[in-house]
Amino acid sequence: MKFQRGDVVLAFYPFASAASDSRRPVLIIQSDVYNLRIQNTIVAQITTNLTRANDAAHLLLERTTFEGRQSDLLHDSVVSCLNLATLREDRFDQVIGHLSDELMEKIDDCLKVALSLR
Repeated sequence: MKFQRGDVVLAFYPFASAASDSRRPVLIIQSDVYNLRIQNTIVAQITTNLTRANDAAHLLLERTTFEGRQSDLLHDSVVSCLNLATLREDRFDQVIGHLSDELMEKIDDCLKVALSLR
């Protein structure tokens, strides 16, 4: 299964605090060129914990907005550009939504802050 940058996907995501992996929403942040060429994909965690919603390395997705509804998430959520992972292709379950180009530009800004990129 190949993905596009900006896809919101349910994946079996490893958590340090859990005994086993959990199926969680993630955002595909890896370039489409690499999504087609390799079997690993870089993702950002999506969480319903809104405590860091205003932090520059996080992006709030609100269900009340058109763009937030495109994610097809069930609740207001935050994309954490501080919590990234590289997952194998077999860790992904299904695509549930897709973020607009405008939101992905905001994700790029969050990644720049999180990774000290200029």
